This record gives sequence, structure tokens and C-alpha cells, in this order.
Amino acid sequence: MLRFLLLFLPLPAVAAEAAPPGVSAGTYMQAALALALIVSLLVGAAWLARKVSGGKGFGQGGMRVVGGVALGPRERIVLLEIGEEWLVVGIVPGQIRTLHRLPKGELPAAGLPGQPAFAQWLQNIKQRQTPA
Repeated sequence: MLRFLLLFLPLPAVAAEAAPPGVSAGTYMQAALALALIVSLLVGAAWLARKVSGGKGFGQGGMRVVGGVALGPRERIVLLEIGEEWLVVGIVPGQIRTLHRLPKGELPAAGLPGQPAFAQWLQNIKQRQTPA
């Protein structure tokens, strides 16, 4: 093992005079080991950051996206679960607004054919709120 590690040490100046100019295999091995050390340090730091944050991704906290519907290329309505409450949020470029608050519940399992359950649920809420 010690002989293997000695291969990565720079050769003395006397040996360098006898060798033709160029880069030796030991230099390539030193660079490869240094690169492997740096990559392993980065992976270790990312693992440690994930362990310290409790296994959650950064910025997730107690919020969860339940569903969403695109109204246009840049407009969306999203259903967020925060604790024991659901928020229906409208998102447009440069602005986010709470449209409705309701207690946490269950979405219907299936909507209309070809329509997601959240879109069907949102349409039902809209129909209930419009005066007939």
C-alpha cells in the first residue's frame, strides 16, 4: 500500500533531468486523485445538508401542492395544503393571490373523462358560487 502511495509523490529533481520533458503518469494520477477528492467532498456536503434539514428538500416546510390547473400559457390555479387548511391560489406573472380558503378535505377520485379531478372539483366550486 505504501509503495502504491509513493507512486503519486513528485519525483526528485534529479530524476526529472534524466526523463524527457513532458507530463509523467504520476502527475496524471495526482490530478485524478485530487479531482476525486473534490467530488467526494461535494457529495458529502450535499448529503450532510440533506441530513441536517431533516430529509426534506429545501423550502418545503409544511406546505404541499395538492393539484393545479393551467388557465393559459402563464396563468395557473393551484390547490395548496398548509396544515389543516387548503388554499386555492391564482398565479399570474408577477402576482400570487389567495382565491379561496377551505378546510382540508378529499378530492374526488375521478372527474369527467379527459379532465383531471382537480379541474372537475374547481368547476363544481365555481358552479356553487355563481347565482342561478
